[in-house]
Amino acid sequence: MRIHRILAEACETILGQVFDEGRVLDRVVAQAFKANPKWGKRDRGFVAESVWEVVRWYRALGFVAGSEDTRSLLAAAWRRQGFDLPDWWQWAGEGVDEMAKRESMLASQSRAVRESVPDWLDSLGESELGERWDAELSALNLRAPVFLRVNRLMATKEEVVSWLGDEGVEVAEVDGASDALVLPLGKILPKRLVQDGRVEIQDAGSQSVVPLLGVEPGMRVVDACAGAGGKTLQLASAMQGSGEILALDVVGRKLSELKKRAGRAGVRNVRMEEWGKDTLKSRIGWADRVLVDAPCSGLGTLRRQPDLKWRLSPEAIEETRDLQERLIENCLEFLNPEGKLVYATCSLLPSENERQIADLLARDSRWELEAELKISPSETGWDGFYAARLGMR
Repeated sequence: MRIHRILAEACETILGQVFDEGRVLDRVVAQAFKANPKWGKRDRGFVAESVWEVVRWYRALGFVAGSEDTRSLLAAAWRRQGFDLPDWWQWAGEGVDEMAKRESMLASQSRAVRESVPDWLDSLGESELGERWDAELSALNLRAPVFLRVNRLMATKEEVVSWLGDEGVEVAEVDGASDALVLPLGKILPKRLVQDGRVEIQDAGSQSVVPLLGVEPGMRVVDACAGAGGKTLQLASAMQGSGEILALDVVGRKLSELKKRAGRAGVRNVRMEEWGKDTLKSRIGWADRVLVDAPCSGLGTLRRQPDLKWRLSPEAIEETRDLQERLIENCLEFLNPEGKLVYATCSLLPSENERQIADLLARDSRWELEAELKISPSETGWDGFYAARLGMR
């Protein structure tokens, strides 16, 4: 495929917004696609693959190119992908022949350069995960497939597989995730099928958290950090549309998205509410189950959002740990005496996971750890997750 100037310049603009302005990669790409409706499937694919490659392999490409200038990074990425670089694309780094030589030298560089993470993050991962960090970091640099969750309020898995097949979409079942289907690597689900409601896009690791709650029809459930509602909708499906789910978040915009998703999924037992000063006080002892899908570093999801590693900082992770601690303690108050709480993150760091639970149990002897879930990207090919279920002694 020939590199078209307008697409190359679009890649440069997108990367400038990500690296210079700290914007979120997938949002910037989506905005670029919306602003250029005449781009075809191949054009969009070229832009997406180019910018994701550069963001994922920023440091490695910088070494290969001999420069971290955006145009040099793109040149190194396109050379890797087998493109002939056009004469009009000028960059500050090494020429194509020298880049080929430097590519062979990459293996001798530090892990942080080879695997393209900030030095501080590489040190943190090693200090918390030890020998596991190598395998997890390599897995997090792999391209992620699209996973789907079957919405059992509208269809069975067999019906969904048949429907998608009729639409020309190939899927496979996923061992260890009962409602999950996966598309072939590199394939996406057409927007019209996403909007149908019979499936939701949700990683298999994410889908593994809700079963730990053991919800049943008729229960009262709080989803304390609902966001756009992936797990909220999964809870509704598991409860067969019966009972009551209170979906909370501090960002009203996310709850508005949840409202739209709930409508197309046929979910009627979810009430959405922004956190306020009386939210907890008015519902002490109200819930049978509470899900705290806590804000976290997000390290388990780097396959899908590689730009996150360039936006994170040690200070931000420390602030997030403090928030996690407060959330667990506060949200336990929602529970009735027989209730259960699941604390979950999409992080791999024990300081955000096991240690948070251990610290809580050391502070408050009323609670005990009933079950624990750890999902390793290197072992499963899914996003990384941690979850722990707490109950009263």
